[in-house]
Amino acid sequence: MTSGSPGMKDVAARAGVSVGTVSNVLNRPHLVSEATRTRVRAAIVELGFVRNETARQLRAGRSRTVAYVVMDAANPFFNDVARGVEDAARAEGIAVYLCNSNQDAAREQEYLERLREQRVQGVLITPIDPSGERLVEMPDRGTPVVLVDCQAPDPSWCSVAVDDELGGELALTHLLESGHERIAFVGGPMSVPQVRDRHRGALRALTAAGYPESALTLLQTEALQVAEGRRAGERLAGLPASSRPTAAFCANDLLALGLLQAMTRLGRSVPEDLAVVGYDDIVFAEAAAVPLTSVRQPREQLGRTAAKLLFEEAAGDADHEHQQIRFRPELVVRASTRVVR
Repeated sequence: MTSGSPGMKDVAARAGVSVGTVSNVLNRPHLVSEATRTRVRAAIVELGFVRNETARQLRAGRSRTVAYVVMDAANPFFNDVARGVEDAARAEGIAVYLCNSNQDAAREQEYLERLREQRVQGVLITPIDPSGERLVEMPDRGTPVVLVDCQAPDPSWCSVAVDDELGGELALTHLLESGHERIAFVGGPMSVPQVRDRHRGALRALTAAGYPESALTLLQTEALQVAEGRRAGERLAGLPASSRPTAAFCANDLLALGLLQAMTRLGRSVPEDLAVVGYDDIVFAEAAAVPLTSVRQPREQLGRTAAKLLFEEAAGDADHEHQQIRFRPELVVRASTRVVR
């Protein structure tokens, strides 16, 4: 037997057949007699032979893998979306690579280049920059791409998203109807499309209610993470009492949870001193010490739908039409907000 892991030649020698016969048993067993199949399979078991699936796929020019590039693997929102992707992929016999850009545009571009080299069937991505050079080039180089939780920039792309402007509008309308007039928007960076859209929706609700855009206090964050929410809470608490917001709409639940932590540490009550609304409705929103009002996204449905679009596009069907699917968000009211009138 050759050194290292046993190969097809070793199996053929043990079974007393040709390498071509071993290949047929593995790929076209109906071409081989039952007796020969039994002998070859026995040799495979005896030698512990494992076929090189990667090499086989590369020879065929495509793999049985797809990738999902997420913006922040520490955010449970993306884990839930990935679960939906995996459910759809398993039904197709496809494995999923999970790549974390960590809100770093350079890292995102590096992943895209590596995935193209790996010849994955396609890429699902929640992009930091939908116009990034390598992302835009992927379809032209033969790798289908579907945008997840991000609206496609033009009809030549497939995308699955939630109407984030409507989500921002729902959050602000709820706070306004609860009697709050001084409201903060906590989120950033503004280069992230979802943050911009949620902020834009909040402004739309504010102006529709007769308030100027300047009535919304903007507390920008460097990332959509719990620590940034805590820092925003400290900044908010330091504002003069006469102009300090009585409510905050956070661009995601992690920021909102950090804000809740800051209020507790500073001896402030939620919602008595500050009403808080988050976004995504991750599992920790309801489980927080003060259950969090949040704008719910259909997280697993986003993943399943995006994966199905990717598989259709990867199949190369001439009748495939690019779709831009957009779901409606839903406001889930809990104890972190209340009517103040």
